[in-house]
Amino acid sequence: MAHQRVLRFRCQGCWLIGILHVPDEPLSRGVLIVTGGPQYRVGSHRQFVLLARHLAEHHVPVMRFDYRGMGDSEGDMRDFENIQDDLEAAIGEFFTTMPAMKELVLWGLCDGATAAAFHAWSDPRITGLVLANPWVRTAQGEARTTLRHYYLHRLRDRDFWRKLRQGRFGLRPAFDSFRRVLTAARQPTAQVETLPERLYLALRRFRGQVLIILSGADLGAREFMALPGQHPHWRKLLAMPRVQQTIIPNANHTFARQAWRDEVADICAKWIRAW
Repeated sequence: MAHQRVLRFRCQGCWLIGILHVPDEPLSRGVLIVTGGPQYRVGSHRQFVLLARHLAEHHVPVMRFDYRGMGDSEGDMRDFENIQDDLEAAIGEFFTTMPAMKELVLWGLCDGATAAAFHAWSDPRITGLVLANPWVRTAQGEARTTLRHYYLHRLRDRDFWRKLRQGRFGLRPAFDSFRRVLTAARQPTAQVETLPERLYLALRRFRGQVLIILSGADLGAREFMALPGQHPHWRKLLAMPRVQQTIIPNANHTFARQAWRDEVADICAKWIRAW
């Protein structure tokens, strides 16, 4: 069994609100959920609530919270590049409230996953990362992923050809859109300060365990999946024993179906207790 507590704590002069899930017999390893934005602590389809309850049932203490400017927290809205102070405040509150907790896993979705990785390497209390569909968007990467996974799919779609024969398809706008995507895909990718490079450097600096969960039907996840095929250093990183990667076939970005959410929660619970 587990119970929930409301937390109220300060960050740069603002009050933040969090929810703590405390098992009766908690492990010394907890999980802080880092939401993808703009999003608040409940999550799409109540994903974060359900995940936290599932982990707490397996004796893992969990905290989920709102950044400044989101949900019930004070302050101005900010993007994932500017939540490091929020993370530090939440981590400090979590350890203060759970004094028997010795180490922490950051669980992040989308740009929350990327923000978690940016923060984790600098805090020795963080020993694990769960990155669900981490955000590595570049203009070139988005275009190449769209060409490969959207346009090729459309060419194989019978409805597309039927609409084309019947004159119900806007050929000119579609061609203009395709040309713009193709032009973007052909642009050279910058090698410095792109999100993929920054995420790679953060994960290389981090010495803990990493679990990467990817949705099979999400273009953002597909963009991440393309990295090891394009960059040898990403192949080497993802092949390390401390990095585990799993794909949920057909799942969308937020794991909207119960079966997908349950699979993610089960994978996480087993992984957190496995090391």
